[in-house]
Amino acid sequence: MPSDEDLASGPLRVTAAVVIPAHELNWRFSRSSGPGGQGVNTTDSRAELIFDLAGSSALPPELKARALARLERRLTNGQLAISAAEFRSQLRNRQAARDRLAALLAEAIAAAPRARRATKPSKGAVARRLEDKTRRSQIKRLRRLPPE
Repeated sequence: MPSDEDLASGPLRVTAAVVIPAHELNWRFSRSSGPGGQGVNTTDSRAELIFDLAGSSALPPELKARALARLERRLTNGQLAISAAEFRSQLRNRQAARDRLAALLAEAIAAAPRARRATKPSKGAVARRLEDKTRRSQIKRLRRLPPE
């Protein structure tokens, strides 16, 4: 069974077919402003995961093009940055960043949903709608004061 350290530093499984090797994931660490008491001032617990999506060889060309198009607003020079600082431990923040990256990439490379086929309402549905409108109109007409 892999240890916690292996889970935070090994290859990243996005889907069953897509695995990003560990050497394509770059890490930066800094001091977090989150919970941690006095240790927050001395420990680099904030983790930032940087993935070069444009330069990656882990994704097939069609999936890479789809991901680049869907994530273009989040990319800086073709790189995707994910940061995590909600935990006191750097290891847990690293795992949170990896999980977020995997979820984001899985959503970005997913196939587009099938287009909706336009349909018309049935003749019975149209007739019921018009009958209801007529009935409602009659009720409102009866509520009015008679003309003087």
